[in-house]
Amino acid sequence: MVETGHNHNHSHTPPPPTAPPPARLPLGGARGPLWPPAEQLHHLQYCIHSNPSWPETFLLAFQHYIVMLGSIVLIASTLVPRMGGDHGDKARVIQTLLFMSAINTLLQTFFGSRLPTVMNPSFAYMLPVSSIINDYSNRTFKSEHERFEVTMRTIQGSLIVSSFINIFIGYSRAWGSCTRRFSPIVIVPVVCVVGLGLFARGFPLLANCVELGLPMLILLVITQQYLRRIIPRAHAVLERFALLLCVGIVWSFAAILTEAGAYNNVGEQTKQSCRTDHSYLISSAPWIRISYPFQWGAPIFRASHVFGMMGAAIVTTAETTGTLFAAARLSGATPPPAHVLSSSIGLQGIGMLLEGIFGAAVGTTASVENVGLLGLTHIGSRRVVQISTAFMFFFSIFGKFGAFFASIPLPIFAAIYCVLFGIVAAVGITFMQFVNNNSLRNMYVVGLSLFLGISIPQYFITTTTADGVGPVRTDGIWFDDWLNTIFSSSPTVAIIVGTLLDNTLDAKYSVDDRGLAWWKAFQHRNGDVRNEEFYSLPLRIREFVPTRFL
Repeated sequence: MVETGHNHNHSHTPPPPTAPPPARLPLGGARGPLWPPAEQLHHLQYCIHSNPSWPETFLLAFQHYIVMLGSIVLIASTLVPRMGGDHGDKARVIQTLLFMSAINTLLQTFFGSRLPTVMNPSFAYMLPVSSIINDYSNRTFKSEHERFEVTMRTIQGSLIVSSFINIFIGYSRAWGSCTRRFSPIVIVPVVCVVGLGLFARGFPLLANCVELGLPMLILLVITQQYLRRIIPRAHAVLERFALLLCVGIVWSFAAILTEAGAYNNVGEQTKQSCRTDHSYLISSAPWIRISYPFQWGAPIFRASHVFGMMGAAIVTTAETTGTLFAAARLSGATPPPAHVLSSSIGLQGIGMLLEGIFGAAVGTTASVENVGLLGLTHIGSRRVVQISTAFMFFFSIFGKFGAFFASIPLPIFAAIYCVLFGIVAAVGITFMQFVNNNSLRNMYVVGLSLFLGISIPQYFITTTTADGVGPVRTDGIWFDDWLNTIFSSSPTVAIIVGTLLDNTLDAKYSVDDRGLAWWKAFQHRNGDVRNEEFYSLPLRIREFVPTRFL
């Protein structure tokens, strides 16, 4: 019998190592890459503080001037005839609006938001101005020109008083405190409707002269997007200056049709939309004229008109805020902090005060179309926008030259707006990458804010009569103007609805879903090191400004 036992010195062979289980790819990961969130766009060729060459800078600046000109001509062409003004009055109103846009753009780019935003007349003032026009339409004057001047003087007084609304909410930091309640969930619908809410200035305006507007739209898309890929050598030129090229081609086509008599036997509306000589600006504009304070006479102050204009001042605050977030994204800057938004709105109030003093027909806001141009050209340089003010000053003084470019038919501008407004609306969607896209709570807030931001203003606009009387009609005209103006603005409605919903629906339990961990750093001056880089005042001016205004 053999005795067996355990050998303690014997070493067993270890089992072969097993490979770890393969990492599970997220749904769809096996079919393509997943893009991580990007705080700054990577396809910009020049960001906010980088500059193209000087020849390119001047051409790009002139392109910004052309783009912003359409809104000025449209507002003046709509309001001045209703005031009783003639073609010469319309030319002088356009010169004044150009002059004030230049001043306000310089103020904002140097001391306000510091973002590359052009300040342009706002359509939010159309309702309160229409109310002033209606008030004087049934009164007796010695001449239509006298009625025009009295109307302009009343607008002056209303702008002067209403400007203190923006000055107060800006420099008291009240607006900055409100914007700290924003999250990316609120910014998405606000920026989206900044572009989408202006759809009436897109294809509906284009369709007034489809033989000019539609070729302009198609030509711009083909030249700027497709032709630059077909001709690699011309890639940079077509990407940056295709808009100028297309405007020149279609404008020349419009001039040929006008001279050939194509519009001799058409309706008056078609003549105004299609002809290049029907604005009568070139013949009526003065050769040289500088806008000066109280050019229409002493301001007239009436409480009922002032309250309506205050509503427009509040609306432009919301419009400018949404546009600034889009401008920051398209210029490679971080989202504007609360103190920057406060100083920008306060300075906008000062600009509104100057507009009342100099006799502008309406106040200004940040131009949505010029922000869209930053995305179209991939150039977000601040210097380009600052140089564009030189063209605004020049053409506001030398009226004949300015009237030449102001004779571009409005459907050509409308075709441009179709592209530029769409770009701005798409920028709003990009903020969704910083939140939980799979949260049903977030979907609810964004969806309802976006829909009501378009639907409510559409109701107010479609039910407003031709003479500017909105759906709210009580015994107090000033109250009607105030409410009609506020709820006719898509960004204002989106801010109200979005902020209320986002801060009341499970706000404490959805901090991460709302993207606040990423967002908070940009809401304070020192929250992100890049804030100082993008938004600091030039030439050490900040050292001489009291801290309560910073």
